[in-house]
Amino acid sequence: MANAPGARDSAESAATAARARPATTHPQPATDKVPLILSGADVVMPTGILKDGQVIVDGTRITSTAPQSAQVIDVTGHYLVPGFVDIHNHGGGGASFTSGTPDDVVKGIHTHRLHGTTTLVASTVTGDMDFLTQRAGLLSELAEQGDIAGIHFEGPFISPCRKGAHSEELLRDPDPAEVRKLIDAARGRATMVTLATELPGGLDSVRLLAEHGVIAAIGHTDASYEQTVEAIEAGATVATHLFNAMPPLGHREPGPIAALLEDERVTVELINDGTHLHPASLQLAFHHAGAGRVAFITDAMDAAGFGDGRYMLGPLEVEVADGVARLVEGGSIAGSTLTLDRAFKRAVTIDRLPVEDVVAALSVNPAKLLGRYDRIGSLEPGKDADLVLLDSDFDLKGVMRRGEWVVDPQLG
Repeated sequence: MANAPGARDSAESAATAARARPATTHPQPATDKVPLILSGADVVMPTGILKDGQVIVDGTRITSTAPQSAQVIDVTGHYLVPGFVDIHNHGGGGASFTSGTPDDVVKGIHTHRLHGTTTLVASTVTGDMDFLTQRAGLLSELAEQGDIAGIHFEGPFISPCRKGAHSEELLRDPDPAEVRKLIDAARGRATMVTLATELPGGLDSVRLLAEHGVIAAIGHTDASYEQTVEAIEAGATVATHLFNAMPPLGHREPGPIAALLEDERVTVELINDGTHLHPASLQLAFHHAGAGRVAFITDAMDAAGFGDGRYMLGPLEVEVADGVARLVEGGSIAGSTLTLDRAFKRAVTIDRLPVEDVVAALSVNPAKLLGRYDRIGSLEPGKDADLVLLDSDFDLKGVMRRGEWVVDPQLG
């Protein structure tokens, strides 16, 4: 995996921290704490970078004014950015969101928080319907508690031609009745469903999802350009890990990639780990979709923030070597070991993207997609105090979630 310099060491140290620290997932209101003024940083705001700026935290929120009792913390030479929002994540810290216990899921959530992800949607992989409905019930409880922002069902309604790391025996056409069954099992916490919209029942399922306020995502698809356009017209608004698990862009058969990039209603997910995408593909996506329609995701599995070894992704065995996850049988890429702090650093230092565009892809756009931009996604007064402190080399130094330090920068 082509990681940013020092990323592997950072991931290993974070994994050690994740194992050592208690997974505190319900920050207590900070109303009894001294308000903070984080002063002197380059603060990345929706309108641009505020040099020598400040962010005021009072309780769980960002405020515009500070009481006299506020403690000033000098963060000169750093960047302050909004907490990262990951809309596609299968696990981390050795724990799976697909098959782990509630404690396992909490452990995985905490691992990603240590890397700056303050809002996370838990993704499942293909399984039989009874298992997925049971899983939806478990994850919905964590969503109700505020641990996760919702549930993403990746499969089983995907194409066997583009199955990736999904069990072909468990795949099925997207029957709207079964899609509705998953939505109901999630008790209002279903956020997104990835499906191959060209399959029988695909368009009707997209319409059903749109009617229920659930994001219909086109992915693991063998659709043509024309079929993809039809799905977007039916209500699909997300491209699941664009370029991956779909036909390549062709000059006579442009396929789904062209349709997804050209339509301003579609947000395109990108896995920026140096393995899933060539840098030129990432630049192509940013050029054609624009920074306002890109969402960086991890598509992380258990090994994220944990280490190499053997893991299970649903019913399939995965070998992780040098940070790259592949199926033991067949060798297909099986998710990633990415964390969003590494995606940030790579985007700025290797892909040479403007910091503001990277913040849009990691925070602003996914927050808007989830319908939560009134609370998260930027450092504006009134919003949750979710923020990440990065040094001048774009290495993570601090993470705050709802006014509580998850990673304390200890700057004094």
